[in-house]
Amino acid sequence: MRARLSDIAQQAEVSEATVSRVLNDRPGVAPETRQAVLTALDVLGYERPARLRKRSAGLVGLVVPELDNPIFPAFAQIIESALAPTGYTPVLCTQTPGGVREDEYVEMLLDRQVSGIVFVSGLHADTAADHDRYRTLLARPLPIVMINGYAPGIPAPFVSCDDRESAELAVAHLVALGHRRIGLITGPDRFVPVQRKVAGYKAAMGRLTDITSDELTELTELSLFGVEGGEAAAGRLIERGVTGLVCGSDLMALGAIRAARQRGLSVPDDVSVVGYDDSPLMAFTDPPLTTVRQPVAAMAVAAVRALVDEINGHPSPNSEYLFRPELVVRGSTAVT
Repeated sequence: MRARLSDIAQQAEVSEATVSRVLNDRPGVAPETRQAVLTALDVLGYERPARLRKRSAGLVGLVVPELDNPIFPAFAQIIESALAPTGYTPVLCTQTPGGVREDEYVEMLLDRQVSGIVFVSGLHADTAADHDRYRTLLARPLPIVMINGYAPGIPAPFVSCDDRESAELAVAHLVALGHRRIGLITGPDRFVPVQRKVAGYKAAMGRLTDITSDELTELTELSLFGVEGGEAAAGRLIERGVTGLVCGSDLMALGAIRAARQRGLSVPDDVSVVGYDDSPLMAFTDPPLTTVRQPVAAMAVAAVRALVDEINGHPSPNSEYLFRPELVVRGSTAVT
């Protein structure tokens, strides 16, 4: 035991007597010193005494789409970090095509008696989905919070990035670079974020260019989210003479760059590309991707705060909190 005390004391840069007081949960130790000793325990691989282990306040479900898009692991990581100080432990549920469906995950979470659920880009964002599933949860009652996608009639907090503004930012940037034939590629139009991006794109193009509404229809391509969908949609638009592309996700933007190169075009010399999300590693692609950044950290923290308030009996307003996106200019739009 003395060897352990000595190791811990050395790691924490305190006396062995102080380590002993902390391990025995005795008073008279400053909070920062106590934390230093506990951190030393963790670093050295020692198990904390049972009396010092933080008790979980309960479980919280976290339902996200597939993890292929790096923006979803980013949301999950920050939500987990934001939950940690509250004492709640997240149960991560990830969806894959043909795998476990959202409703099946919800049943599993209910069996585990979760205190609440956060849905990221779930069926609440799909205008073709039946949203009674969420009203049923709220009637239990079970606190829920939705990220990215607003469904009127569901009395719960929603947290979203302003998709309309994100498209307007991208269009304005490309127009400032001298582009006129600017295309939009994004996902299926049944999703609320897609509808908002299309609306923002059309509004900005109508305001900043002389492209007609009929031409705008030709310059809009809806496809499947992902690299392959972006590549196919971008290829069609490039054939129609676009020189700038606004993309509904970073992965679609990477597909757009591939489509341009397959046609012997250079990015950004011949075609400029703007993504959406600013997901991890986009600064290190070739060329580094200009993108519209979702404020993931602020959105995730706001969602956790709203959910914990709901769990603690302090309801948040049943409305949508919109967060402003930010244009991040990099190499894929450096030259017109």
